[in-house]
Amino acid sequence: MNTGTRLDHILLWGRGIDQVTSVMAVKLGFQVRPGRDPGGVANRYIRLSDGSFIELLGITRPDPAFDPGMKQDQEALKGGPGSRTFGFRTSSLDAIHTTLQALHYAVTPFFSGPDGAKPGWRLFAFDHAPLSSNTFFIDYAADYAPDQFDPGNADDYRVTREHPNGARELSAIWLVSGDADADRRQLEKMGFGHAVPVKLPEVGATGFCIPVGPTALLALQPEGPGLAKRVMAGGPRILGVSFGVADLERARRWVERGYEGKLASYRGLSGESFLAPTQDDLGLSIEFHAMEPDNLPCAATKASHDM
Repeated sequence: MNTGTRLDHILLWGRGIDQVTSVMAVKLGFQVRPGRDPGGVANRYIRLSDGSFIELLGITRPDPAFDPGMKQDQEALKGGPGSRTFGFRTSSLDAIHTTLQALHYAVTPFFSGPDGAKPGWRLFAFDHAPLSSNTFFIDYAADYAPDQFDPGNADDYRVTREHPNGARELSAIWLVSGDADADRRQLEKMGFGHAVPVKLPEVGATGFCIPVGPTALLALQPEGPGLAKRVMAGGPRILGVSFGVADLERARRWVERGYEGKLASYRGLSGESFLAPTQDDLGLSIEFHAMEPDNLPCAATKASHDM
């Protein structure tokens, strides 16, 4: 079922849209693109050259118009920063919807947007989240380019996906819950098998790395004291995300300037990495790692696990 599927994006709430934009741009070195503010919830985008992105969200007025997913996020996050919703991107949206229905998942009807005149995307979600964090499946029209004045301008497309920190790809999303194996079992039932056991001592977590096309989903739970345990005190959510960068030292210099301190590197699931100290600002961790040819996180983990 998972052929042609990859991780697409997360929804990241800030304390406000300008606060989260400032952190991502000034402290971390991402280019942030404009979005919209249709009902008191503004969004902006960080788009990457692999087609993935981060959607930044912030409340801009009292009594905003939340959709059901936004309302659930805000209730779980208690109005603070953080993320608990992510999307899978697939070219087999209808087939996956049918398969999940046959497996007795309570999937929603299809939604499309951004308007009825020329829909750019279609998605479906779940009436009851099968994982510890909310998820959905989405696909896009071939000519959908919401962040560009002229979709036919290839130079504009390229430039909007270049970042001062050198980020090129969203390689992994980290889920944290009290039961990593429950997430692993649900993902296997949904068609995402081949999980590999992992440990992340940098955040005090253990669990599984599950390949999703060229990307990886980490299903984690706290192991002893550490960041994962502190985060889980607020309930299951997205613990972190991993970005592949063209030049790891450049990315580290940028983040060290932003946070005014030295950051240690370590050998992570995707190779040489460092962790930006973003939990207080963003409610999740951001890992930067060097891009290495043909290095998929779960494949690299399996190789080290087998040794």
